[in-house]
Amino acid sequence: MAAHRKPKHSPLGGQAARTAATLALASAATATVFEGSGHAEPRLTPAQVKAKVDRLYQEAEVATEKYNGAKEKADAARNALDRLRDESARRTDRLNTACNGLGSIATAQYRSGGLDPAVRLALTSDPEQYLARAAIAEKAGERQAAAITSVRRELTGIRQLRAEADERLTQLRGHETDLREQKAAVQAKLSEARSLLARLTAEERARYEAAAAGSGRGDSGGSGATTGTTGSRADRSSGLRGPVTAPNSRAAQAISFARDQIGKPYVWGATGPSAYDCSGLTQAAWRSAGVALPRTTYTQINAGQRVSRSALAPGDLVFFYSGISHVGLYIGGGQMIHAPRPGAPVRVAPIDEMPFAGATRVG
Repeated sequence: MAAHRKPKHSPLGGQAARTAATLALASAATATVFEGSGHAEPRLTPAQVKAKVDRLYQEAEVATEKYNGAKEKADAARNALDRLRDESARRTDRLNTACNGLGSIATAQYRSGGLDPAVRLALTSDPEQYLARAAIAEKAGERQAAAITSVRRELTGIRQLRAEADERLTQLRGHETDLREQKAAVQAKLSEARSLLARLTAEERARYEAAAAGSGRGDSGGSGATTGTTGSRADRSSGLRGPVTAPNSRAAQAISFARDQIGKPYVWGATGPSAYDCSGLTQAAWRSAGVALPRTTYTQINAGQRVSRSALAPGDLVFFYSGISHVGLYIGGGQMIHAPRPGAPVRVAPIDEMPFAGATRVG
């Protein structure tokens, strides 16, 4: 005979159970939607990727120029510290010499007994001989006083040098910290740009890189610059209409040097000879003409006479963006030679491809 069991009752009634099940399913669906939306990254169009990458490269260039400035200051502080240490070592040698001389005088006095002059006069049997010796002793006293003065002077100088060296060391450590921070900022921007470019298809990326490389890739163009003219094959390939007159031989030499660098890669922080960043190229170009420019864009703009865009002449430095973060070397006809950014080598380009910020004439 089958056993009779009482049916188990749910704590929730039929309608309540159906309502709970519905809520559970809704919650699960909602959780799935939020989970998916939290991890999904929107698909950017090639144009959006290009815009973001261009912005990142421009921000990286700002950080690069800050890095260049910090490096210049760190190098100057390090050189000053080395000079102070060298001078301190020389002064220490002079101090040791003065101390040795003072020690010799003290030893001589000890050996002579260090008697009071009046006592030595009373004991001597030859007053003339005493007076002669007294004169010698007086000279020795003068030498001793001079030796003491020399020791004091060297000690004071060494203390001052050490205090200045400590100050320079503090400055150097601050510049080195800034250097590390700017280097990390550059690397982070470039890494983000590479990640964005990796989202493009091979064909899209090839089109982007080809556009970035521009018409100047691989075109050395020859020197093409002599005193008074700057015409060359690079002019023709970049759209210039015939030779352009350079204002002087130094400007012609700077342009000639820059032409020889066309096709070399952009590397942030580089000053040549195999790679350049933008201010490294202009600095090297004018250095070849015997003109020393500072290292960064925001110091180069103050290195000469400001000129308006309408008054530009070949050899002028042309600057871009509100933060003065990019510079090129004007070659006439609305064109410049510049080091654009990573992936885009030194090339000829129109100056209107970036927001113009100012120009400076040097040399």
